Amino acid sequence: MNKIITPPPVNRANPSPMGLMTYGLPTFFLSLCNAGILHVGSAVVLVGFVFAGITQIIAGLLEYPLGDTFGMTAFISFGAFWITLSLLVGFPHSGIIPASSGEEMGFYFGLWGTFCVALLICTLRMTTAHQVLFSSLSILFFLLAFKEFTGSHALGLIAGYEGMFSAASGMYLAVAEIFESSFGQTILPIGKPKA
Repeated sequence: MNKIITPPPVNRANPSPMGLMTYGLPTFFLSLCNAGILHVGSAVVLVGFVFAGITQIIAGLLEYPLGDTFGMTAFISFGAFWITLSLLVGFPHSGIIPASSGEEMGFYFGLWGTFCVALLICTLRMTTAHQVLFSSLSILFFLLAFKEFTGSHALGLIAGYEGMFSAASGMYLAVAEIFESSFGQTILPIGKPKA
């Protein structure tokens, strides 16, 4: 009689911290520009394209075999957002295409904000840290949209500082998940998931 051999369970790495960090670091970098502390240059554009764009898409693809529809959708979508934003900023400077109008960019950010609100609703069954992240990200998108529609410098500054908070919340959640994986226990509190 043939004996059935059961393979050992596969211990897979959690791609979520990588995806969260690829959101947090570049968003903080860009928010420094929105707040008037730095100027947008090639470093911001390339970090957005490679780290926030390509690497975040990789994190989303790694969520697929884990069955995490939310993580896959969020990371791949926002990775694509960063690639398009990098191209929207970079292409006009190279003369390839003209810059987008304030109205176009306002709708661009507004539509992303609307999508983010849908993801925020999903976080109501997740941790408090997820809720803080997606709440602050939704606010950031709408601030950027209104700044583009109105041309308000003040709204851009507010978006910059609010974006730094949102970015920090993403990095906090990433580090909390890395610590939990490394130490086998909760080190940084993130709020218990809703039942």
